Amino acid sequence: MSIVVVLQRPQDLVNIAGVVRAMKNFQLRDLRLVNPLEYDAYRIEGIAHNTGDILERVCRFDDLTVALGDCVHVAGLTARQRSAKRNVQRPRDAAPEILAAAEEGLTAILLGPEDTGLTNDELDRCDRTVTIPANPRYASLNLVQAFSIMAYELLLARNPVPAFKRPRRDAPPATHENLERLFSDAERALEAVDFFKTRQRENVMRSLREVLRRTPLDQREAKLMRAMWIEVVRFLERTSSSGVR
Repeated sequence: MSIVVVLQRPQDLVNIAGVVRAMKNFQLRDLRLVNPLEYDAYRIEGIAHNTGDILERVCRFDDLTVALGDCVHVAGLTARQRSAKRNVQRPRDAAPEILAAAEEGLTAILLGPEDTGLTNDELDRCDRTVTIPANPRYASLNLVQAFSIMAYELLLARNPVPAFKRPRRDAPPATHENLERLFSDAERALEAVDFFKTRQRENVMRSLREVLRRTPLDQREAKLMRAMWIEVVRFLERTSSSGVR
């Protein structure tokens, strides 16, 4: 994939490490640094563990023009609403276009320094300006936060959303018979502890049915809940026969 992350004048080693970590998280691998205030690959990997493969590919530049020179598309992230008319996008809209451009050549995601962000001159070099919606009274995101949101949107646009891992022990849905046995055992246990002494049995059981049906149970879960109710009755029977109070 021909996407490169370009950090213009990054000032904090921790933020560079955060970007590197997010690149690893969201399957990006090429980073260009333009005039970083400091750079130490060893210290960065100490913060962003297991990212040596990305750090080996880092390129450093003295000039932004050179860093972007071989790119066919540049998307610059900024929080500021500029007076100049620009091609503005949200990250979700920008991601498919970035990916499409990456099929034709190298595409850059450009972020500015932590304190000021990208200047108007630097945004002039961008094909698109990407702004992340946020609290208008506090719209400026941390460098790593902003990049992580963009990288996440690229991942979603690139791949279908992966399904959650199935449970180790899967079971078919509980049947009507499974549930009726469960409710019967529950009623027996509640009766054994005198729960209905001051409560209407019918109303309690109706509410219990509603609660347990709110999230469909599978057969394994229904069996486990039956076992709990049954054990309540058995415990009371054992303690009663042994004279324990």
